[in-house]
Amino acid sequence: NEIMRLSRRWAERRYKNIVYWNELDHGGHFAAWEQPELFAADVRAALAQMTL
Repeated sequence: NEIMRLSRRWAERRYKNIVYWNELDHGGHFAAWEQPELFAADVRAALAQMTL
C-alpha cells in the first residue's frame, strides 16, 4: 500500500483526459510484482476503455 495516494479529484483537475481510474485494495508501489494477476486484469480493463 502506498504511503500517500492522490485523490481522483486532484488528478482530474491536473490532467484533463484521464480515461481510466481504479484503486485496488491490494498491491502497492510494485503492484506488478506483488499482485501480478490483479495488475494484469487492471491493465486489461484500462486497455478495454481505450480505442487503439
